[in-house]
Amino acid sequence: MSDRPADPMGAPLPERPDTPCVAVCSTTFDDVCRGCGRTVVEVAHWVSMTAEQKERVWERILAQGYPRRNT
Repeated sequence: MSDRPADPMGAPLPERPDTPCVAVCSTTFDDVCRGCGRTVVEVAHWVSMTAEQKERVWERILAQGYPRRNT
């Protein structure tokens, strides 16, 4: 059996970096970071989120074209 976290259906989650942070942190105009695409709340709670919660965030930000560098 794999040590990798699984989604609710039991499929292994894809390998991802520990965080989507790209060190381009800016929430100047709204509550979404212009570098990684996470909300202020997601950034604040990232370390306590489950693998499944993080995966949902990853899926959303990747679909939206994040993480972005130098934008």
